[in-house]
Amino acid sequence: MRLLYSTSIAIYYLFLRMAGIFSPKARSWHYGRKSLFDKLGEVFATHYNSDNPAPVMWFHCASLGEFEQGKPVIEAFRREYPSYTILLTFFSPSGYNHHHNYDFVDHVFYLPIDTRRNARRFIKITRPSVAVFVKYEFWFNYLNELFINHVPVFTVSAIFRPNQHFFKWYGGWFRTHLRKINMIFVQDEESAELLRMVDVSNIVISGDTRFDRVTAIKEQQKPFPLIDKFVAGKHVVVAGSSWPPDDELIEALSKKTGDNVKFIIAPHETNQGRLRELSQKLGDKAVFYSQAPGTNLENKQFLIIDSIGILSQLYRFASIAYIGGGFGAGIHNILEAAAYGNPVFFGPNYHRFREAREMTAEGTAFPVSLATEFCDKVIQLLSDQHKLELTAHNAGAYVSERTGATRTIMDELRRHISNTDMHQA
Repeated sequence: MRLLYSTSIAIYYLFLRMAGIFSPKARSWHYGRKSLFDKLGEVFATHYNSDNPAPVMWFHCASLGEFEQGKPVIEAFRREYPSYTILLTFFSPSGYNHHHNYDFVDHVFYLPIDTRRNARRFIKITRPSVAVFVKYEFWFNYLNELFINHVPVFTVSAIFRPNQHFFKWYGGWFRTHLRKINMIFVQDEESAELLRMVDVSNIVISGDTRFDRVTAIKEQQKPFPLIDKFVAGKHVVVAGSSWPPDDELIEALSKKTGDNVKFIIAPHETNQGRLRELSQKLGDKAVFYSQAPGTNLENKQFLIIDSIGILSQLYRFASIAYIGGGFGAGIHNILEAAAYGNPVFFGPNYHRFREAREMTAEGTAFPVSLATEFCDKVIQLLSDQHKLELTAHNAGAYVSERTGATRTIMDELRRHISNTDMHQA
């Protein structure tokens, strides 16, 4: 079975190399791995040839989403164990390109593809003391090689579904690798029960580290004096990660509310074409955030965010949050908005996201399919201060009551590191 798995991985690699002719992302995926082992060898030869080499903690994330889930654990580990060298690897270019200069780790690399030879070389070069994989990352040659080398492995924020290969009639070989993981921290009881049914018992129900992440962001409270001036005490709708179909709902609402409500719009794509299209739709009542200095912001109804990296901080200005993507592949992150106690609206394609389903059931999130439906529900909330405050409180409570996954994970890591130190003493 391992030969079949490794062969399929090699075929997948060849497919991505060919896809690179047409796809910039696939091309970046391939070229990012060129001379990878040479680079790893240089870095870790220097590390292990030093007088007192620090132990290496290895974190692996597939991409941006998994990184956001791993980030609270990485940062907590760095604070508690500053003497460790932290290695962070990514599978995808989007993760690597956005975070190759991440301050909380020492080295960031692509993960070599999961062949037996690559896994052996990677472990031999980097010699990690502990490995942490985030959510869906199960690379079976790496897991096997780590097990052979007695390197403890943890999986965090994992979630399992019945249709995964672990739970099929042919899944025995895959399940054996789950048993080689020291501890699997799952998000929910359903995942734990699926694992128990196939005799995987190395489980802790820790919850989802994303709740810790959005709570930490909320507590940062960076100043935005221009946005304070733009808001000017009025109700605000923050539209985060919006796409053109989402714009239609925002436009419709703005015509109903007039100047009584302000809108902060952070489109998912910030290329010039998208920004120009959005600006033309909204007309002279809109201003770009980059052009806000020197502008009479009190006369503007729309503030278009044309920079990246600040959206998660802007939800604190919202009375209502609208999250984009629900008219396409699926909604974007609603927890960042909910953490600030915002009633959350989004399009109809939300059912894959547990938090969206749960918040909808609790009455703190509102899926909408039509502009008229969106307008009616928002205006109804804004017109009833008591209901707005109660909904906001319950949205914030949904997030705050689910924090603590990072603490649970760190408790287990701490026990392991203490035991390792005692055995080495």
